[in-house]
Amino acid sequence: MKAKILLIGGFRKTKALAKSLIAKGYKPTVINDNYSDCQSLSEIDGLNVINGDGTLMNILSDAGAHNCRIAIALTSKDEDNLVACQLCKKRFNVKKTISLVSSPNKTEFFLKMGIDSVICAVDKITAIIEQQAIVDKIANSVAVAEGKISITEIKIEPDSVVVGKKLREINLPREIIVGCILRGDDSMIPRGDTEISAGDDLIIISEKGNEEKAVKALGIK
Repeated sequence: MKAKILLIGGFRKTKALAKSLIAKGYKPTVINDNYSDCQSLSEIDGLNVINGDGTLMNILSDAGAHNCRIAIALTSKDEDNLVACQLCKKRFNVKKTISLVSSPNKTEFFLKMGIDSVICAVDKITAIIEQQAIVDKIANSVAVAEGKISITEIKIEPDSVVVGKKLREINLPREIIVGCILRGDDSMIPRGDTEISAGDDLIIISEKGNEEKAVKALGIK
């Protein structure tokens, strides 16, 4: 049986990540303090949704944190992500905690506070900028599975060579998977005959270090 995963906060990326995890056999639970977001998330089959503050013990308990192997904090507030991860680790014995941070300057502090993995979009984007000038092409990169797997969001511009092509027609390396496509307010798990449209946000799942290969395969300049 695949591990139970707790996602704390966030909406669009959380929604996409939850769908991808479910498709791969995981059992994610989402905590979100926005009731409207919870209503939308609850429409996803197989997703357990808890409306509440993920920094509170009783909410984490209701979400079954004690049964989760991984907790990922994705709120927009660094302090909330830190508290949520610390509670999961120290009070609920969650084996792996992952936190989003807004600034690379906070990474060392979060690690010293016991967070297992720290995600900073600025760090991930900067590393790719040094290889290719595509700062506006990659929105976020999240390292999971002990840093071996990267989840990257890539926006498809109108002039991209993949616009109008079916997914199976794109020469993606085998180690790169399009886990989800965000299109406007909708998200979908793509199939081989799914056509890529301008403005799509592709959630790419790849082995760590292959983000640049994904960018090249999608014709991002």
